[in-house]
Amino acid sequence: MSENNFLEVRDLKKYFQTSRGMLHAVDGISFSLKKGETLGIVGESGCGKSTAGRAILRLIEPTEGQIYFDGIDIRALNKEEMRKMRHNMQIIFQDPFSSLDPRKSVSQIIEEPLKINRIYATNRERLDRVKELMDLVGLAQRLVNTYPHELDGGRRQRIGIARSLALNPQFIVCDEPVSALDVSIQAQILNLMKELQAKLGLTYIFITHDLSVVNHFSDTIAVMYLGKIVEKGSTEDIFSHPLHPYTQALLSAIPIPDIHSRQERIAIKGEITSPIDPKPGCRFASRCPKANDYCGRAEPALVETGPGHSAACHLIESIQ
Repeated sequence: MSENNFLEVRDLKKYFQTSRGMLHAVDGISFSLKKGETLGIVGESGCGKSTAGRAILRLIEPTEGQIYFDGIDIRALNKEEMRKMRHNMQIIFQDPFSSLDPRKSVSQIIEEPLKINRIYATNRERLDRVKELMDLVGLAQRLVNTYPHELDGGRRQRIGIARSLALNPQFIVCDEPVSALDVSIQAQILNLMKELQAKLGLTYIFITHDLSVVNHFSDTIAVMYLGKIVEKGSTEDIFSHPLHPYTQALLSAIPIPDIHSRQERIAIKGEITSPIDPKPGCRFASRCPKANDYCGRAEPALVETGPGHSAACHLIESIQ
């Protein structure tokens, strides 16, 4: 592992056995992330991005691959060692309602990690920490005894963020944390997360299907399609010079707030390749407007085309 990398993922795979065969949810992805940075993982629903996030945290066990966190191979840790490691690795879930226990109050939800890990000896100390966390995420202390159903989506997600910060983690997987919120509330939560990152030195993986969000939030981007990373690079490179046809199509779908704009959208047509025991070849070939016969026979490797910018496409020279 490079000394500069805070998180390094190598050839990560997660397969699920189904009645029809082996489903390749995550199929050999690799990337690295420096401390204090944000990696955005983007793609359509079902591309494997959320599964990848959970596998990195070992909330689900990877099938294969290596995960190094701050120099530690976390796949080599036993159950007790992994439990201690979770102090440093947390997750913010997508749905701020279903991820919260409706039978517990705000204070009970936030203090739960503190009780489970026996961080404080007394109820008073835990309550003081809960109030400190509520202040940190912008929740009024008058809400300490309210329940999730009494609050709007934005406040519910702030509870989830406060819970994720309870053990002072260094790294957080943000699994589409704003996709269930109104647009105006999305901006508030994103700004809060950026402020927390700057204040606490947090490192994020930000999982989303919304490229316009990831543009303003991430330092680097990895584009996933059916379990594979098809392109990765700095946010600036991905937006200014997308190489993979799938990335180009995703970017063309971002609405431009200009009624005079003549934005040309790239329509993605064709049948999605099955992720169950996939055949050799590019998985995007059946939907790619530029594909040829060779694309359907051989799987393209993720090749570096410039400093920090890689793409997996047989037609990369003609695309550039």
